Amino acid sequence: MSQNMDEGEVKIYHERQRLQFCLLHSLNNLFQGKDTFTRSDLNKIAEKLDVDDPNKGSWNPVSLVFRPHHNEITGNYDINVLIAALQQKAKTVVWHDKRNGASSIDLDGTDDRLMGIVLNVPVTKFSGLWRSRHWVTLRCIQGVWYNLDSDFIAPYAFKDTQQLRKFLDRIITAGAEVLLVMNDKQ
Repeated sequence: MSQNMDEGEVKIYHERQRLQFCLLHSLNNLFQGKDTFTRSDLNKIAEKLDVDDPNKGSWNPVSLVFRPHHNEITGNYDINVLIAALQQKAKTVVWHDKRNGASSIDLDGTDDRLMGIVLNVPVTKFSGLWRSRHWVTLRCIQGVWYNLDSDFIAPYAFKDTQQLRKFLDRIITAGAEVLLVMNDKQ
């Protein structure tokens, strides 16, 4: 499902959460387009990673559903699928060093190298009985940074980069991984 948001005529693509396909939604939100990636695309990437897996010999019958890089039924793709998918679109992932905090991220870059930010945040549900992780995209669209979390009803606009940095520092402290999606140099 997509939603467009009008704020001074700015159209923002925002895909909502379905099952555990948050990586799929994050990628489509990052590229601002429905079906930039499909479930089939990500499954093919994950299956290729499975075939190339050097530990494949240690699989068991449960591995048919809970594969090393995704869950066959619900999605739940891992970082390897994210990196491979972005490489197909000439993007590079740079893992942000948490020790440096958000102040070291060039959010105001004039060289257009930073396409966006993908977060992998810890999630606890059902009074702590269910622990997992969730993929979230942050993207600057026409000079405004947005949180395009697929769990949100609509995109959230940060008022400025200072507010975004505070948000990033808070989630880093809570255990989030920050992945900078870079446009490859031409």
